[in-house]
Amino acid sequence: MNKLAYFFTLFVLMGNLNTQAQAPKPFLRVGLIADIQYANAETRGTRYYRNSLNKLRACVEDLNQQKVQFSLNLGDVVDRNPKDLDSVLSILDRLKKPVYNTTGNHDYHGVTENKSLFAKLGMPSEYYSLEKKGCLFILLNTNEIASYANVTGTWKEKELKNMMDSIKAVKGVNAQEYNGGISSRQLKWVDSLLAKAQNQKLKVFILSHHPLDFSRGFTALNSQEILRVIDKYTCVKALLAGHHHIGDFGNHLSIPCITLEGMVETSDKNAYGILEIYTDHFEIKGVGRTKSYKFSI
Repeated sequence: MNKLAYFFTLFVLMGNLNTQAQAPKPFLRVGLIADIQYANAETRGTRYYRNSLNKLRACVEDLNQQKVQFSLNLGDVVDRNPKDLDSVLSILDRLKKPVYNTTGNHDYHGVTENKSLFAKLGMPSEYYSLEKKGCLFILLNTNEIASYANVTGTWKEKELKNMMDSIKAVKGVNAQEYNGGISSRQLKWVDSLLAKAQNQKLKVFILSHHPLDFSRGFTALNSQEILRVIDKYTCVKALLAGHHHIGDFGNHLSIPCITLEGMVETSDKNAYGILEIYTDHFEIKGVGRTKSYKFSI
């Protein structure tokens, strides 16, 4: 190799090294899981209930290797039996970093005391939030007001009736037994939380089991009311949900609404993702059936 070629090669190598050194890195990496929906039961249609455990094992191993700082699980941990929770939670316990859970509609099957379910899932309350490195993650509970969530004889029963009546009045399609909504109390909590986040210039990610927009027929019962509160604030960067296993996407005004694909679907294809947050954008890196996305902040 002559001197000119040598110095040219050295120049290119140094340039590549410099580019790699300057490549931005996410300040947060978060695991995303939806609709594990495990059951010790035979396959029904495209739902391979027993296969979810092996998929979850592979997911947990990968999230550990990817060194996520924590994970978010968007509900429907099990399909029909609260006794199946132990099988799932024993695998989630292998995560080296915390996992924050919310409930899905299937998680209430066989449950007569909601607080026992929240405690089992390690939830500090029915709905809650966590702040990490300038980002606020709000975990709504869109099962709070639902026919399956033990509301009979409580103040929540009237709110459920009002929601169902409102949907029927406009001939909506989401008045289904597997959909739920949030109470007026939770809505006020969200409003005050977003006001505080806006004042503190936090980047907000709202997570729920039921989608708040798109995924026609699967949205939360009072999704429009929730969106009207969210629309007041510019700090909300994304809405993430599960429930609709095929996944979905759309923009509500300027806010990306991402419905994650359900892990329980198909015999062998996994479904989970990693949320990477940068100073000027965020990405979802999908694994298996889960789609990948990139958005500016």
